[in-house]
Amino acid sequence: MQLIIVESPKKAKTIERFLDGKYKVMGSGGHVRGLPEKRFAVDVDNNFEPTYVIEPKQEKLVKELKEMSAKADRVYLATDPDREGEAIAWHLYEVLEIKGKTHRIKFNEISEKAVKTALQTPGRIDYNLVDSQQARRILDRIVGYKLSPLVRTRVKNCESAGRVQSVAVKLAVELERKIQSFVPEEYWTITASLKPVDSQSKFKMLLAEKDGKKYRPSNQEEAEEVYNTVKNGEFVVKTVKSGVSKSKPLPPFTTSTMQQDASNKLGLSAPQVMQVAQHLYEGVETPKGHLALVTYIRTDSTRIAEDAQKECLEYVASKYGKEYCPSKPNVYTAKKNSQDAHEAIRPIDINVTPESVENILDKNHYNLYKLIYERYIASQMTSAEYNSMQVTAGCANYTFKASGKSVKFKGYTVAYEYDFAGKTDDGIENKLLPPLNVNDKLNLQKLDKEQKFTKAPVRYTDATLVKAIEENGIGRPSTYATIIGTLIRHKYISRKGKYLVPTEIAFEATDLLNKYFRDIMDVGFTAKMETQLDNIAEGNEDWRKIVGNFYTPFIKELKIATNDNNEPTDVPCDYCGTLLVKKKGRFGEFLVCPSCKKTKNPDDKVTEHKCPNCSSNMVLKDGRYGKYLSCTNAECNTKMQQGDELSQEKCSKCGGVMLLKTGKFGKYLKCTRCITTKSMSEYVGECPICHKPAQKMISKKGKVYYGCSGYPTCNFISWDAPTGELCPNCGKHLVTDKDGNVVCSDKNCNYTKTVKSKK
Repeated sequence: MQLIIVESPKKAKTIERFLDGKYKVMGSGGHVRGLPEKRFAVDVDNNFEPTYVIEPKQEKLVKELKEMSAKADRVYLATDPDREGEAIAWHLYEVLEIKGKTHRIKFNEISEKAVKTALQTPGRIDYNLVDSQQARRILDRIVGYKLSPLVRTRVKNCESAGRVQSVAVKLAVELERKIQSFVPEEYWTITASLKPVDSQSKFKMLLAEKDGKKYRPSNQEEAEEVYNTVKNGEFVVKTVKSGVSKSKPLPPFTTSTMQQDASNKLGLSAPQVMQVAQHLYEGVETPKGHLALVTYIRTDSTRIAEDAQKECLEYVASKYGKEYCPSKPNVYTAKKNSQDAHEAIRPIDINVTPESVENILDKNHYNLYKLIYERYIASQMTSAEYNSMQVTAGCANYTFKASGKSVKFKGYTVAYEYDFAGKTDDGIENKLLPPLNVNDKLNLQKLDKEQKFTKAPVRYTDATLVKAIEENGIGRPSTYATIIGTLIRHKYISRKGKYLVPTEIAFEATDLLNKYFRDIMDVGFTAKMETQLDNIAEGNEDWRKIVGNFYTPFIKELKIATNDNNEPTDVPCDYCGTLLVKKKGRFGEFLVCPSCKKTKNPDDKVTEHKCPNCSSNMVLKDGRYGKYLSCTNAECNTKMQQGDELSQEKCSKCGGVMLLKTGKFGKYLKCTRCITTKSMSEYVGECPICHKPAQKMISKKGKVYYGCSGYPTCNFISWDAPTGELCPNCGKHLVTDKDGNVVCSDKNCNYTKTVKSKK
């Protein structure tokens, strides 16, 4: 038996359909092993050696994979063809103990051809990619675990900080501050509606120059001056430029451009786009089985495979005509920092048109597939051509401009339409201008002046934030949507319609981190770190060295940031006598002891109350549940709310005095030193097992039950009060029911003993 392990169970289902039962295909559910959530797990003193643990939710699946791997002759690790996928493959290799029969296979699309080709040419795990992903994970762990406690103590309601997320927050905060400080500037537009002397074709021109220099009126007085000069003046054509302009098709989608276009056109958030795209990649359920529709969706490449490009051109020629096919295939230049590891995002099968799957896809899946499909088709077509004309006309010492454009050849726009109408910075763009020559006179039909104000910068949307993140080199394609999702989840930004607005937390956290961690918060530094991670992936850098070079200065900055908040005081610690230091926290100022680490609110007061456990004085403090008393003895942990009633009982766990408290389900005992609690319950009946008294108890949900007072030695429990007697028929214990009758606890036994009520 041969086993293929992929990440997604959906993907496994799609692949299994191609292989005619010759292979067993299983999904790992993503990461099976990682750094534990509740501890740092990176040994800094041992060259940053990480400690990985199996994800708790994956333990059962890992056991199944282990059993299946042991039976298999060969195991193919077919996780995603990127760094994270390579790391998942490595973790599977380590956890499943499959040395000697492991093969690594990669494919860019989930198609029969791609999968079978990969199986014929298996490779090995690329440890350079694994190291790069491992370095990213450890860097993020260092920043997250070391920096988050600092921001949590200094910024109210702030949950965390991160190597990449904090820089993305900074982008949003800086833009918002530009918006807040923006002062609108007044300006006026002067628009002339004109027509040639011997023509009825009207068109519009916009004031552009005064005395040969770029000009627009800045107030009403200037606008009136232009208006009064021009309204009775003579307009004469100064220049005419006409020709054919071309519009080149856009390249096929990368992860970033797909998120941007889908956000703008479909109204989806970046995380939503990636979720829908993942389904299209892994496969969707159809009447003919699972069908994968698009190639790998995490890519920064615009490259297309030669055979796919050839098929696309044949499709274009048959549907639109050969004139829509370029003389040589379109090739798009990769961006400077592009990894170019995979193809651009495209449909797997050009013959699976959006129309053919419209009835089997929901709205979002259909719309995104249609967008990917049409963008890909258009990217392989000829340029669109336009008859264009630019005209200037003079009146007095003012110059007006206009441009016109009409379609000469639609080119790629037959598949992917754009709207070219609208105003431009150079003048007014008309769909068509009449034939004009230099020195032609123009008749003024109408003259308009309009007051306007410059507009503040526009807040980020999902599309524009993704673009900014990409342009600044923050993160990589697979992380863009995750970054935005993290910022929203941690309440750094909120959605206001389609716009992303930084919260007060974002401003405070950004200011704090900017003050002490200039490198981490520097966009250029973060981009440089991404380049270093790329170098690790290419085998040109040692990941431990990169992490070490980052860690040393970071810890120095962290120490400064932590101690800079300390202000010495002359107040002695109530517990050990050391002078306290004053700190600023998210809930205001507080005092902390540098020796015993005990904290104190400036308003805390030593009282005359004596500790019930050690007789030391107690301090009155203000906590989340109101005022409470805390022992001043550093070795005693006694705490009690004001008004608590002391009992005579001692805690069986630590020996502390128990408090008599009233809770949701009645009175109970709670230790003053530890968290031990004890039910205050009456004794009813007798335990039929050990004959000790049975206690009447109340569960957390408020339901009454009965248990032996000898617990944990005796674990007897019953919903009804036991009598201590045994059933004469079956030997089970007897209980008293709600009607007062003595009955057998076994529901299958019909024994009942009626108890006469006392008169």
